Amino acid sequence: MDSRLRGNDDMPRQPAVYILSSKRNGTLYVGVTSNLSKRVGQHKEGAGSGFTQKYRLHDLVYFEPHGSMIEAIQREKQLKKWNRAWKIALIEKENPTWRDLYMDVV
Repeated sequence: MDSRLRGNDDMPRQPAVYILSSKRNGTLYVGVTSNLSKRVGQHKEGAGSGFTQKYRLHDLVYFEPHGSMIEAIQREKQLKKWNRAWKIALIEKENPTWRDLYMDVV
């Protein structure tokens, strides 16, 4: 895992797109951040978006680092337009068991 994704505030930021889920094939949330571990930690603590709080979306099931926030935002917009089946296929290609990847990035 790229060490730039770790949550230490002293480390360089790494733009990333991520997908949270409540469970396998559950509700999905696509987001973008410059500090993945910190942002997912906020979601886990209930300080994320209202949508993630309402649907209890705490499992990081997919993420992809990007070279810039502009690239990450463009990719986030693209993924948000995808239909659900495409998002599930993307997750299952990289994370077939829908394991919570949070510990991989902290």
